[in-house]
Amino acid sequence: MFTTKWRPATSIKVKALGLHWREGKLLAAEVLDDRGHLKGVRPLGGSIEFGEHWQSALIREFKEELGVDVEILGPALVMENIYTHEGEPGHEVLFICEVLFSSTNFDNQSSIEFHEDSGTQCTARWFDLAELDLPEGPALFPVGLKKALQGKHHRQSNTATGKPVCSEGAE
Repeated sequence: MFTTKWRPATSIKVKALGLHWREGKLLAAEVLDDRGHLKGVRPLGGSIEFGEHWQSALIREFKEELGVDVEILGPALVMENIYTHEGEPGHEVLFICEVLFSSTNFDNQSSIEFHEDSGTQCTARWFDLAELDLPEGPALFPVGLKKALQGKHHRQSNTATGKPVCSEGAE
């Protein structure tokens, strides 16, 4: 089977990513290397179009990829991500925010299959944050997100939904 090998854009990309939690686990898409091996995982979302607010882009991306409406919870964590994938440099500015699904479509699923705009088939699963960025487990992309979620943004239980949310903490 022929698969297109993804490479980073040669310009800075601005993206919006959503943090969706279920029973304390983060929904993230698998990131594969050229051999098809799991390299890491990344929260779902995508590029912000010219003239589009990050919130609108985040809502649009979840609707396009999963067919689900989301509610944005709180302010965005903004991260700059300069990285290398398969030897090629990439550069992104990311607006990362917690989202809540408006439906229970995926409550009984351990994974979600979806397609990117390019037609690339992707798999997303729920991951325990504690099991990411370990030598024997997949990395959480962007690099530094796990630390940001554990540090400046601490997880606390939302009593209304039972789902963890991020809130600003003192530095």
